[in-house]
Amino acid sequence: MGEEVPQLDQEVKRVLDAIDTLGAADQPAADRVKRLTELLDQWPDAHSRVRAMRQAALQEMQEDGKSLRKISAETGISFGRVREIIQGVTKRPKVKRAEGDAGTQ
Repeated sequence: MGEEVPQLDQEVKRVLDAIDTLGAADQPAADRVKRLTELLDQWPDAHSRVRAMRQAALQEMQEDGKSLRKISAETGISFGRVREIIQGVTKRPKVKRAEGDAGTQ
């Protein structure tokens, strides 16, 4: 059998479903473009807020006396990554480039 897909938290699922609704094909394309563009325009600030909330929650766990290893075990985030997030280290995902792509768009 294939790899088991983890169950999403219901609030996370609702957010992802709402995003899918913005791009639903049952709406006129121009409306979808406008709504998706508005979401993309707001995305950097929303992403920053989510990252800050995650960092604050991890710091709260540490302040409550939990070790980084315990935090890692409880959250499913690697020990090293927990430490980085608490310290404010951000990682950007590596962008896969098509063969022969010089990085220009």
